[in-house]
Amino acid sequence: MKSVDINCDMGESYGNYTIGNDEAIFPHITSCNIACGMHAGDPYQIEKTIDLAIQHGVQIGAHPGYPDLQGFGRRVLPMSDKELAASIKYQVSALKGLVESKAHQLAYVKPHGALYNEMARDVTIAKAVVSAIKAIDPNLKVMGLSGSLVKEVVENEGMIFIAEAFADRQYEANGQLRSRNLDGAVHHDAEKAAEQVLSIALQQKTQSLEGTEVSVEAQSFCIHGDNPLAISILEKITEKLAGSGISKKHF
Repeated sequence: MKSVDINCDMGESYGNYTIGNDEAIFPHITSCNIACGMHAGDPYQIEKTIDLAIQHGVQIGAHPGYPDLQGFGRRVLPMSDKELAASIKYQVSALKGLVESKAHQLAYVKPHGALYNEMARDVTIAKAVVSAIKAIDPNLKVMGLSGSLVKEVVENEGMIFIAEAFADRQYEANGQLRSRNLDGAVHHDAEKAAEQVLSIALQQKTQSLEGTEVSVEAQSFCIHGDNPLAISILEKITEKLAGSGISKKHF
């Protein structure tokens, strides 16, 4: 039976701010990307999210981003390679240490937001981030945008790359994700999002906003917890995968 991984960005609440719907989402996913406190999250929320992941048998990944709490990590910050690498080491180390304090292991790293997108476009940034992750633990897998240059950078370091596609994001004709600054960047239709997952899982393709065919190969599919329809989308994904004989299982 074919299987796919379903991941979600988690633990992004902090202080008095609640972001996402983590407790309701955990039963529907197989991997979670836990915010490391720089774009979102705080030590209490990180530990609480780790506990939920363990409780639900969900694989744990670190979700570092630009140190941009006010912009939720969705703005590009001008940082030197060394400064960026140090920030990544700091974030991943914190998450890894908290996971290990629970007698569990961190499995992978998925960069967040603007950093994720910049890595897909800029080989220098990708190398800085990947080398920082390797310095912490070369056994950590690195999740990145399917079809991007990140794959080659990761594999050149002798590490494992996990290609990611998105359930609730719209693709452009060039295979890139549509910018959140533009209309139509996020799917708000559960049926459409689930069909996109099924199409990529079975046929390695989906449709761009313009209606053209886009080739996408993925081992993991992301749903964003701050999407108001996240639970509906996840339920519909589970239904469609099961109907096609596809199980949900972490990589």
